[in-house]
Amino acid sequence: MCDCQPVIYPPQYCVHDSYTFRTVTHIHPVVHINRENIVNVPQHIYQPITRNVVVDPGCPGRDSERHEHRRHHR
Repeated sequence: MCDCQPVIYPPQYCVHDSYTFRTVTHIHPVVHINRENIVNVPQHIYQPITRNVVVDPGCPGRDSERHEHRRHHR
């Protein structure tokens, strides 16, 4: 048997991963807006107006003469 030099191969790697958790803060701002919307609503107000009206029937007997006179001129 001869004393031969050993044949050496490149190494093989077996990786064993492990994980360690590290907290990384992620900030999500939330803005709450309180809005007050103005809505126009009609409010109807009725204003009373009083008018004094005088109705004069004229003198008795004279009014009928006046109407007859007007009828002839029309």
